[in-house]
Amino acid sequence: MRVVYLHGFASSPQSTKAQFFAGKFAQAGVPFEAPELDQGNFEKLTISGQMQVVQKAVTCQVKRAAHAKKAAEGEPLVLMGSSLGGYLAALYADRHPKSVDRLILIAPAFQFLERWKARLSAPEIAESKRRGWAPVYHYGTKTDQRLHYKFLEDAAQYEAIPDFHQRALILHGAEDPVVPCQVSYDYALEHAHTRLALFKSGHELTDVLGDLWREVAAFLEIA
Repeated sequence: MRVVYLHGFASSPQSTKAQFFAGKFAQAGVPFEAPELDQGNFEKLTISGQMQVVQKAVTCQVKRAAHAKKAAEGEPLVLMGSSLGGYLAALYADRHPKSVDRLILIAPAFQFLERWKARLSAPEIAESKRRGWAPVYHYGTKTDQRLHYKFLEDAAQYEAIPDFHQRALILHGAEDPVVPCQVSYDYALEHAHTRLALFKSGHELTDVLGDLWREVAAFLEIA
């Protein structure tokens, strides 16, 4: 198998979780890739643009030996995503059922657009639209960056909760203040192919990384 990891919103492939899982999969001998979803241009980030990055990562060729390359197509692909990356993974799996074998979703940001709008007042949304952008703290660069209003307009065309049918493992913090675990609980309750593992933690889950890996290894049957 091989794993494609999708980092969260305003994050990067250098995030704590991405680096942790990169190390664990390397030890297990499993090819792992974490693409940069904003392609170095956070201001123009959109869901559609990120989906294109996912498509490229899924269909790219990977080295299987030092002297040869083998197309990744046909190999079992595991899409793994954190927060907004989990939402993207679910969106992609729903649209490409034959390309994705299994899913691992970490606090997936289902219904993210309605939560985004709910935390802003009508004047704040209107001001962002008038100005054309909103300031957002970027955890990867640790700076405030602009995010174009088109991000919200583009996101409106996508369903709040994707209806994928691959086997899936959802890892969620029971004390998550950003994406309530109830959303994942309801999804797993309605989809027999999905298993939910809850942890006494918040949204980031960086304090239970060892527990996350044990769940992931068992799900993927990695010794």
